[in-house]
Amino acid sequence: MVISKLREFLDSHNVKYVVISHSVAFSAQEVAAMVHIPGREMAKTVIVNVGGKPAMAVLPASYNINFQRLMLAMGTGDAYLAPEAEFEDLFPDCELGAMPPFGNLYGMDVYVAESLAEDAEIAFNAGSHTDLVRLSYADFARLVEPKVLSFTTRFDKRRKRRRIYA
Repeated sequence: MVISKLREFLDSHNVKYVVISHSVAFSAQEVAAMVHIPGREMAKTVIVNVGGKPAMAVLPASYNINFQRLMLAMGTGDAYLAPEAEFEDLFPDCELGAMPPFGNLYGMDVYVAESLAEDAEIAFNAGSHTDLVRLSYADFARLVEPKVLSFTTRFDKRRKRRRIYA
């Protein structure tokens, strides 16, 4: 499984990290609550299609992608949420929907939301719906070299509308 590949990669780059095993959970918000990590520090990896090729959009669990902002930030009019059929074969060592945000291990571009890049640490699925890795954002950025963009929104429950965030 990918957790051993990820551990090997992190160890080879002298990164300090923690692996947390938890009960099966399928949404990033559910995982964050289960392991007592703030939703803003729990990174979810969403596969998007940008200009005809798959890429990873990495954002806090409590946020959503605003595709208009994503396309504007990237200077393209062609970006959409990739259906599972378009990417399930790209991650043969991962459970569907639990891909770690290490696009460099899969030959993919990675776009990180500014709001996530502001945190000292991030946590993310490590290829399964039961394993989580937590490490410093600085180490993640050094290893992955993501493009940091402003492309998220968050639903404001008090005002019952979407708010735009970085």
